[in-house]
Amino acid sequence: MTIKILVGAGLGGIAGFGYYKLIGCATGACPITSNPVISTLYGAALGLLIALG
Repeated sequence: MTIKILVGAGLGGIAGFGYYKLIGCATGACPITSNPVISTLYGAALGLLIALG
């Protein structure tokens, strides 16, 4: 169970950072995708929620 949670959060963080790098925000006005740390944390949180569900 713990491995599943860690893998889910890790993959979510990678996906969040990938979203920042590949799509991102051209203007810098986007609150989530304009910052790589916030984007990675949101991705990790989403991956964690998916792993728990």
